[in-house]
Amino acid sequence: MQTGSSGEVRSVVGATDTRGKHRISAELKRLEQETRFLEEEFEQLENWREHLLLVKSKLLINIETRPDPLLPVTNGPVNPTWDRWFEGPQESSGCR
Repeated sequence: MQTGSSGEVRSVVGATDTRGKHRISAELKRLEQETRFLEEEFEQLENWREHLLLVKSKLLINIETRPDPLLPVTNGPVNPTWDRWFEGPQESSGCR
């Protein structure tokens, strides 16, 4: 920047410095606002975490205490001849 007098140069440098300070100040305010937003979001997540742990424990209790409605409830084999299919080989010489 070449100007005729030193007064003009100082005013241009002063204006640039002011804009730089303003830019830094605006960026700092933006970062502070983003930090506050993230802190609030973190607090909400912590609250949700506590609620989810409570719901999870209640759900597990309900699941463990009730039988599955899609599975039949039997005290023993429905057909005793079916046991031979699930017991494995009776003789070791039969499977080679």
